[in-house]
Amino acid sequence: MSKKLIIVESPTKAKTISKFLSKDYSIIATKGHVEDLPKSKFGIQVEDNFKPDYVILKDKSNLLKEIKKEAKVADTIYIATDPDREGEAIGWHVLNSLALKNPTLVKRIAFHEITQSALENAIHNPTVLNMNLVDAQQARRVLDRIVGYKLSPLLWSKIRYGLSAGRVQSVALKIIVDREEERNNFVSQEYWNIVGVFLINNIEYDFDLVKINKNNFEIKSKEESDNISKDIKSGNAEIDSIQKTETKKYPIPPYTTSTLQQDANRRLGFSSKKTMSIAQKLYEGVSLGADNVGLITYMRTDSVSMAEVAVDNIRGYINKNYDKAYLPDRKNIYKTKSKLAQEAHEAIRPAYIDKTPESIQKYVDKDFYRLYKLIWERALSSQMTPALYENKKVLIVVQGKENNYTFALNISHNVFKGYQIFNKKEENKDLQDQEFNIDDKKDIKSLEMKKTNADQHFTEPPPRYNDASLVKILESCGVGRPSTYSSIISTLISRGYIDRKEKYFIPTDVGIVVSNFLSKYFTDIVDTNFTSDIEDKLDDIANGKSKWTKVVSDFYIPFNKKIESSQDVIEKKDVTNLGESTELCPECGSPMYIKLGKYGKFLSCSRFPECKGMRSLDTEKEEKLIGENCPQCGAELVIKKGRFGNFIACSNYPTCKYTKSLNENKKKVLDIKCPDCETGNIVELKNRRGKTFYGCSNYPKCKFIANKLEDIEKK
Repeated sequence: MSKKLIIVESPTKAKTISKFLSKDYSIIATKGHVEDLPKSKFGIQVEDNFKPDYVILKDKSNLLKEIKKEAKVADTIYIATDPDREGEAIGWHVLNSLALKNPTLVKRIAFHEITQSALENAIHNPTVLNMNLVDAQQARRVLDRIVGYKLSPLLWSKIRYGLSAGRVQSVALKIIVDREEERNNFVSQEYWNIVGVFLINNIEYDFDLVKINKNNFEIKSKEESDNISKDIKSGNAEIDSIQKTETKKYPIPPYTTSTLQQDANRRLGFSSKKTMSIAQKLYEGVSLGADNVGLITYMRTDSVSMAEVAVDNIRGYINKNYDKAYLPDRKNIYKTKSKLAQEAHEAIRPAYIDKTPESIQKYVDKDFYRLYKLIWERALSSQMTPALYENKKVLIVVQGKENNYTFALNISHNVFKGYQIFNKKEENKDLQDQEFNIDDKKDIKSLEMKKTNADQHFTEPPPRYNDASLVKILESCGVGRPSTYSSIISTLISRGYIDRKEKYFIPTDVGIVVSNFLSKYFTDIVDTNFTSDIEDKLDDIANGKSKWTKVVSDFYIPFNKKIESSQDVIEKKDVTNLGESTELCPECGSPMYIKLGKYGKFLSCSRFPECKGMRSLDTEKEEKLIGENCPQCGAELVIKKGRFGNFIACSNYPTCKYTKSLNENKKKVLDIKCPDCETGNIVELKNRRGKTFYGCSNYPKCKFIANKLEDIEKK
């Protein structure tokens, strides 16, 4: 009996596809990459054509042994990793580690949805690993390593230790920093709007002033507004026209990775990271009772097209479940406008259109349901008819003593929902505060201006970026790829370069200094056109048009020269300077500069190093009493800030050097003895994700740990 081995990335994916296969198939999940560049060294042999020194990841050694064992008895090995560059590279690394004597046993299969038909079709039509895709991923990895390993030490020496720079993240950081600077430099301008209240056939209507002497205008002061209102009130009002039109709003295509991240943020409040995490699980499979089911197609895609069979299934579902007016005579066909799109992929859509959001709701978490509902409704509505609106525009002209004024009332009424049948917010937009039921000027029996209302406003600075708007600008600039947007944002947050506040991104002082440093000395690295050009070259590698080593070489040679020449040119005092303060040095009376140091902002004398006057500006550095006394000397305990975060210390330092972790005050000590050391008590703790677990109060001497209280009781 033949034995077949299938290699996938995810254990969940393995579980989902296993139900479609016979016992002849063995499925093993790599759980991501099995090889990578070493962490402790550069790992790229520049002189040997940029050859990477890949090493097996520490936690994958036993897994590779298991794969080798299964591969020895298999007559066919299927690489079924995800259908993208990353998946192709993972498959290639696995094969390299196997060192097979007969490589013809290996087949590459790819499927964009985990269904029986898709899996069977892939197995019956295998291909080979696409080395162009492998090379494209390898080029990206090597380029990122070059930037990280060459540029980071320069940041350490010129700003502070521990900083790092990423090739694509640095561009995203500059976009955020530039927007913050734009906001800081923004000067608000006053402006006024005027609304005319007219009595037409004894019914009041609010009209907006839209033209003065048939021209656009700006009202910049109350005095100007009052003069215009006065002139309007002196004039006579006449109906100029009543215009009726019909408009159609056409369906929008199913989701791409980018549009899904934007919509999930805008409508559900999800971060890009959360969206992609849930989408990955929906693709790989979720438990629906007895079965694990892959609910959506592959979620990393730039394409808006859907498979013919999928379109037919969706149209059949609409025909069966909705009025015939919702089904267009012909299929709605969408073409990807982006030159970056990978047309081999489908758009994100449900794998089974008959698995409605309501049918899975009881099996999945709320957020899984909400994201799936978004995807399901978008795919379904993309094959529906347009929404129909009736519009009415009424113009009133008032001839004042000085000027001629045009007022407008615009009303739009939705007469057929069409594809917007699911969009409640879109439906609410069409509700008008007032109706205008007159269709012809001759039906107006009376017209009188009652009053004008003037409202003062001020222009506002451009908004900070959130997940949706940042993803949109990155995509429009060609920076990164949709599959990388989530990791770009996560990396900037984890490095402390940006903070997320009320869903918006704010650059930190460190982020501003790093971005300004790169903008001044490494312009190419943060230039959107340069970075977009690199992405184009990576696409050329993937399409077999360029060699990866040449792309890397063309980048490395000028970049490395600039790194080498910068060491002696750049002075740290210029880089860390955040501007001049209004304070004078307490030591010599000279002006003080705001600078960035190891622990945050501080004031430094402009005569440094001749004068060493300084003062901290970090309010978190200030000691805070906690209402407890030191167990060693009796003095009050305070919260202090150190290089590794906040901690509790004695206020009598340095005479008394008592310290303890801030987390110790948050521990809940239970009346249960540790089953291992029998001297310590069990302590209730929380991990980084907020999940509760239990440990021993004698840690680190005793390293007992348990996830549940029941486990402790059993032991």
